[in-house]
Amino acid sequence: MSDIWLALTDVFDRHLETILLMATMLAASMMAWMAISAVATYNRVQGRATSAEDTEQSAAKSGQKARGKLASVANMLSGDNSAADVQSAKVLRQKLIQAGFYARHAVPVFFLVRLCFLILFGSGALFAVLAFSDQPLAPTAMITMIAAIFGYVMPSFALDNRIAKLRLEHRLGFPDFMDLMVVCSQAGLSMEASLSRIADELALAFPSLARNLELTTAEIRNGKALSRAIESLAGRLGIEEASSFSTLLQQSEELGSSLTRSLRAFSDDMRNKRLMKAEEKAYSLPAKLVVPLTLFVFPVLLIVLMLPVAISISGSKL
Repeated sequence: MSDIWLALTDVFDRHLETILLMATMLAASMMAWMAISAVATYNRVQGRATSAEDTEQSAAKSGQKARGKLASVANMLSGDNSAADVQSAKVLRQKLIQAGFYARHAVPVFFLVRLCFLILFGSGALFAVLAFSDQPLAPTAMITMIAAIFGYVMPSFALDNRIAKLRLEHRLGFPDFMDLMVVCSQAGLSMEASLSRIADELALAFPSLARNLELTTAEIRNGKALSRAIESLAGRLGIEEASSFSTLLQQSEELGSSLTRSLRAFSDDMRNKRLMKAEEKAYSLPAKLVVPLTLFVFPVLLIVLMLPVAISISGSKL
């Protein structure tokens, strides 16, 4: 412990000015963020207080436009969906739902995680550079900024990666879901009972798809319309097959056609599409193998075939 303490003391003695400058910049950033959050909170409270009054009078206040952009930035940082840029907040909310985060406070938690990663990576890079190298102020600030930016964008990359994995699981499990839907429909089960039964069957192989089916069943039991519940399911899954299934159910409900026949035709169509995709990948495999064969396999074969000839020629010359 004494050696570590001496090493830290030496680092602080050698880089005292840099540490003070970085700490000042960090404190200024935190104070700016707190000021933006305070302005956003004041705007929300002021908007709620004036909502009972005349809307035109509240919109005509002189200071409201001046604080508009600042409030929108603060609301985006805090994850408030009542911000001016509400479309971006909705897109983020939809991405979090597709990633499996269904809580109402998922958006502010995501922004908080991004802020924590920014501070963690930035401070970690700063102390690492100060402890293990004697870089000037400008390179140290650049490395710290790059690490902070990386920490800020890393949660977004992790979120996109999780969404891609879950979409692959949903796409692989959806044909099985449709086959089971046809079986349940032929057996005379209702849509609610069919979804509940299929969720139990797919829980081990496709847990995310089964969890979304359970949520759809809960929505139907709570009084939500079937078409809207299936539309919400398609939004949570994020795949084209689910959107087509939602459209199919809506059309069958509006036109009064047989749901069993529609499901059977849709299941056959999905099975044909899956077969066509497999055949397409199989046909494209020889073209994809040309590059690795040309770069890695053929040169090795030429060396193996020509090496004995070269050895024999060189031995005969000697």
